[in-house]
Amino acid sequence: MTPAAPPYGTVPLYGPDFAADPHAVYARLRQYGPVAPVEISPGVPAHLVTDYRAALDLLRDPGTWSKDPRVWQETLPPDCPVLPMMQWRPNALFNDGDAHTRYRRVISDSFGRIEPHLLRERVIGVADSLIRRFAQRGDVDLVTEYTRPLPLLLFNALFGLPDAYGARLVSALSKMMEARSPEEATEGGGEFYGYVSELVALKLEQRGDDLTSWFLDHPEGQSPEEVLQQVFLTLGAGNEPTANLISNALSRMLSDQRYYHTLTGGALTARDAIEDVLRSEPPLANYSAHFPRHDVRFHGTWIKANELVMVSYSAANTGPDGLPPGPRTDGGAHLAWAAGPHACPVKNPALLIAVTAVERLTSFLSDLELTVPREELVWRPGPFHRALTGLPARFSPITPDQAGATPWNSSPSSSTPQAPTSPERPLSSAR
Repeated sequence: MTPAAPPYGTVPLYGPDFAADPHAVYARLRQYGPVAPVEISPGVPAHLVTDYRAALDLLRDPGTWSKDPRVWQETLPPDCPVLPMMQWRPNALFNDGDAHTRYRRVISDSFGRIEPHLLRERVIGVADSLIRRFAQRGDVDLVTEYTRPLPLLLFNALFGLPDAYGARLVSALSKMMEARSPEEATEGGGEFYGYVSELVALKLEQRGDDLTSWFLDHPEGQSPEEVLQQVFLTLGAGNEPTANLISNALSRMLSDQRYYHTLTGGALTARDAIEDVLRSEPPLANYSAHFPRHDVRFHGTWIKANELVMVSYSAANTGPDGLPPGPRTDGGAHLAWAAGPHACPVKNPALLIAVTAVERLTSFLSDLELTVPREELVWRPGPFHRALTGLPARFSPITPDQAGATPWNSSPSSSTPQAPTSPERPLSSAR
């Protein structure tokens, strides 16, 4: 059969149609070959890599491809909605070579100080505190009441702020990721910058046992502005994608007996379910902005120096048929963590958080089920993420006085996360 002719013009990666069925859009983009022309915002073109092998060729070739967007961003108006997510900053994401190595080392070393068993205890404590709020009702919106506040409360504590700051963080990150208008994107970027600025200023005055303080005191000797930008990157990249990973996993598990019932029955672990979602519906669907250092012919497409090229982890993971594969116990290869020198430096902590959050919820509420078909769930707009607006579910209520383990009687001692300037127990051993 002769393949269909490629569609004319660029394909938008925004709006309700893309949010509702991105795999249909990826199928259309594959008609162009491994690289397709897209728009990530009105008037902002890009090349999108949809092929797994081509994506690896790009991600593993820093000699040809730069992460520095400064020449490209000069072509955009200052109020462009995608700029808060893509403009140059002095941090690990937007730099190459020695500068990237220096910034990345601070992140890797600091997260490496968090003992996994203590991180798991903190996740359990946050999870149980959230479950207690709705466990007696028998119904819940898992996005608004569990998957979004969980990483928010956790990362607030890890970076050194109390829970009261959380609402500001959610609001700012939502505006940045969704970028519905230039005004909203600018507002969200400003709110998030202000949030992080206050955090760094606080830790400059008084160190604590937290990531921000460790960034400030790292032997690489970053300036306060560099630390601010590193926190800006890691706090944003840690919170929103983790929340979406948990909710995407739960949405699939609760709508497909192969996931949820086999998970609780022991055939598949929570880790298996999370890995399947990372391949099939990664929370950060399209990103990895790169810019060729010179004109280049890449997998059949001519790309000029400093033009924007992005990787679609979602399209590359799912293959030419565009259909997410079923659950597997081997994890399977995927690009949800990117690859090459800019692969996610905190993959293991993120996996631990997501798996623990799923395990904790399903261990207490073993008969969770969606109240609407999965096909009727609404997805948030935006070119970068795959994120639900809500996840309504029901279950048999549980109470504090019932027999057996409950979220009221089985949390670790550090069940309620506090600002870790004076932690009940340290996040790391002394070093």
